[in-house]
Amino acid sequence: MTESLALAGKVENMVTRKNPLFDTATTLGKILGFLGVSAICGVLVAGLLVPAAAVSGSAASGSIQFFDTLPAELQVDPPSQNTTILAKDGSPIASIYAENRTKVPLDSMSPYIKDAVIAIEDSRFYEHGGIDTTGIMRAIVSTARGNKQGASTITQQYVNNVINESLVASDREEDVKLNGGGKGVGDKLREMKLAIALEKKFSKEQILEGYLNIVFFNRDAYGIEAASKFFFSTTAKDLTLPQAALLAGLVNSPSAFDPIANPDNAQKRRDLVLAAMVNQGKITQAEYDEAVATPVTTKVTPARQGCAYATMAPYFCDYVLHLLFNNPAYGDTTEERIKRVQRGGLTIQTTLDPTAQTVAQQQVDATAGANPDKWGASITSVQPGTGQIVSMAQNTVWLPQEGKFDQTQNFNVDVLDSNGNDLNGIGGFQPGSTMKPFTFAQWLNEGKSMNTNINASVRRYKQNFPWRNTCPAPTVGWYDATNGTFDLQNSDEGYYRNMTVLYGLMNSINTATFASASQVDLCGIQGIVDATGIHGGLPTRDETGKVTDPNPQVPMTTLSNLIGATQTAPLTMAAAFATFAADGKYCEPIAITSVKDQSGAELPAQSSNCKDAVKPEVARGVAYAMQEVLNAGSGSLIRPALSTRNNFPVAAKTGTNDSNGSTWVVGYTTGLATASWFGDPLGDQLRPGRNLTVNGKFYPSIDGYMIAGPQFTNYMLSVAPAYGTNPFQAPPSNLLGTAAPQRNTTPAPTTPNPAPSSGNSGNGNNGNNGNGNNDKD
Repeated sequence: MTESLALAGKVENMVTRKNPLFDTATTLGKILGFLGVSAICGVLVAGLLVPAAAVSGSAASGSIQFFDTLPAELQVDPPSQNTTILAKDGSPIASIYAENRTKVPLDSMSPYIKDAVIAIEDSRFYEHGGIDTTGIMRAIVSTARGNKQGASTITQQYVNNVINESLVASDREEDVKLNGGGKGVGDKLREMKLAIALEKKFSKEQILEGYLNIVFFNRDAYGIEAASKFFFSTTAKDLTLPQAALLAGLVNSPSAFDPIANPDNAQKRRDLVLAAMVNQGKITQAEYDEAVATPVTTKVTPARQGCAYATMAPYFCDYVLHLLFNNPAYGDTTEERIKRVQRGGLTIQTTLDPTAQTVAQQQVDATAGANPDKWGASITSVQPGTGQIVSMAQNTVWLPQEGKFDQTQNFNVDVLDSNGNDLNGIGGFQPGSTMKPFTFAQWLNEGKSMNTNINASVRRYKQNFPWRNTCPAPTVGWYDATNGTFDLQNSDEGYYRNMTVLYGLMNSINTATFASASQVDLCGIQGIVDATGIHGGLPTRDETGKVTDPNPQVPMTTLSNLIGATQTAPLTMAAAFATFAADGKYCEPIAITSVKDQSGAELPAQSSNCKDAVKPEVARGVAYAMQEVLNAGSGSLIRPALSTRNNFPVAAKTGTNDSNGSTWVVGYTTGLATASWFGDPLGDQLRPGRNLTVNGKFYPSIDGYMIAGPQFTNYMLSVAPAYGTNPFQAPPSNLLGTAAPQRNTTPAPTTPNPAPSSGNSGNGNNGNNGNGNNDKD
C-alpha cells in the first residue's frame, strides 16, 4: 500500500512541476496518472490473476487478502418476467409486468444476435474465464489517452445486471449501479470475482442466454425477445442481421442509440457492430455490404401492459388481479403480492370464454350506443354446477377516449371481498323484482302449491301486521298510507285481485309477492337468500367509516328487500340463479383455474366450492315458474323473444327498481346463468330511468324487459346453446298443483306507471320503499 501511495505522490509532484515529459496533457502523463489512481485496483487484479506466491510486496499481499474476503457466490435468480393472464382456451388476455421481459432459450435466438453481441461487447468471450486482462489493459491505455473505454466482459455485465435486478426486486433501486457510473474499486473487484465464480458454475452458453434475457434495451423492453417485438414486431429467433446488429449496439447506451429517437446515431452504432462482425469473421463481406446498405427502420409494437390494455375483458382481468392481490398465498402483504404478480412470470389460466365474452361485449356496447348521458350496461355469466365465470362485460372503456364512457370500476362485482379486501367493484345495483323468486322458493320449500290462490288485492300491511318471522332479527317496515308511508303498489291497476302464486311471479306482481310472504316464514326466505350466496355489494361502516361487514347480509325481514331494495352485484345474482339451474346446488363464482410460476410449478388457484343450498324439488319448481315468465309473463314482452316454448329450455326473471334507474333480466339454462343489467351506475345511482333517450329512442320510463331484456336474449340465443340447453326436470306434483296456470289477460300499457319514489326509497327503514313496480316489463 505504501508503494501505491508513493507512486501516486510522485505523479502528483510531476503534475505540479509541469514536467514536459510527464505532463498529464501528454499520453505518458495520462497513463501514469491513471496508474496512480488505479494502483490499488491493479495490484488486486494481479492478485486475482496469478498465484499469490508469485506476487511480491506488502501492498499486493494486503490487496489479495482484501480480495479474498469478497463474496464469490452469486445467487442467479430468474429475472423479472411478464405474467400472462390467459382465457380458458389459452388465448392471451393481458400481460402484467414491472419490466417487459419474456425469457427465451438460446436456441430461440437468431445466431446473428449472439454473434453481434459478442463481437461488440466481448470479442474474447469464449477465451477468458470471466474477466479479460487484455481488455483491461486496452481500456487503461484508451482512457489515459482521453477516450474512456470499458473493460467489462459479458459475464461481468451479466453479474452487474443480476445484482441490480436483485436490488430492484428488494425495493432498493437507490443502490442500483449501472455499468460505467457510480462504481468504486470495491464494486468492480466484487464484480470481477463473481464473474470468475460464475464462469466456474455455468457454461458460456448459459451465461450468454442469461445475459441476453436480462439486459436492458428500452424502458419498455428488457431482454432480447421483448426488444425484438418492441422495435421490430418480430421474435428474437427471426431477427435479421441488420436488426440484430442494431439491438446489439443498443446495449451500450439505450438512449443514445435508440433507433426511434436517434436513428442517425443508431445507424452509426449498428454499422460499427457490423464492422466488428466482419473483422472477426462472423459474417462475410457480402453480408456486411448488404447490411450496412439497409436503412434503419423500425416497426414498433408498443408495450401494453396491464388490464387497461387487455385484448378482451379488461374488467374481468382486473377482477382476476384483485383475487391474486388479496390472496395471502402470494405474499404476506398486498405489496408483496403485487410484486409477485408483476415480476414473477406467472401463467394464470382463467375461466373466461373468449367467444362468450365477445358476444357479451358486443351486446353491452350496442345497448347504449353513443351514450352521452353515461347510462351503464353489463352482462356476466357463470356456469351452473361449477361457478366458473364465463363472461364479464360492461359498456365502458378503461382509458379515456373521445366520445366514450370511461370507467375503471367494475359494474359486476362487490366493492370488497369477504375479508374486506378491495375488488375495485362498484358494488352492484338494486335488483328489484329479480329478488321475488326467493319468496316463491320459500313458498315451495314449505310444501305449498304454486297454483294456490292468494289475495293480491291487499295493499296495506300495517306496522303491527302479524308476519311470521322465526329469525332473531325483527321485522322492519310497513305499508300504510294512514301511517306516514304509502300503500303497496303495482305498476298496473288491473292486478289488485285474486291470482295464483305462480301467476303473481310470472307477471311480477308486488302485491302477490307480499301476499305470498305473509303466509311463509320470513326467516325461511332469509335462509334461501343466504344459502344462494346473495349479499349486499356495498360494505357496512360505522360512524368513523370503518368497515364493519364487507359483504353484509341482505335482511329479508326488512320488507323492502322482498322486492329488491339492497344494492347487489350482477355476479352475485347470476351465481344465485345458477343454483336453481343446478338443481339446488350453489357454487361460489371462480375466475382462476390454474397458476404456474416460471418453472412450471403449480401455485394456489381457485377450485369449485359448491354446496346443496336449495332442495332439488324447490329448484325445479322455481325453474318451472321462471320458464313461464318468458313464455307468457313479464318476460314475454322482450324483443327479440326467447322462451322455452319457442327456442330452448330457459328461465328468467325481470326486475326494475323504484326509480326505474336499475333494470334487470337474470336467467338461466341448464348450462349457463346470466345477469343482464341496464341503468344508472354513477355516484349514488339516484337518476330516475324516466324521460331518457337511449340509442336514439325515447323512453318515458324504462323497465327490465325494454333494454336489459333484449341484451339478455340476444346474448343467450348466441351463447347458451354451447353450454347445454337440456330440459329442466319437472317439479313434483304437490308443488305444481292441479290448477292450470292463469294467463295474463290484462293488456300491458306501453308505459308502466311507477310507484311513488317518496319516502325512504331503498333503505328499508319503513318497508314501504322497495321496488314499487310490478315490473310489468
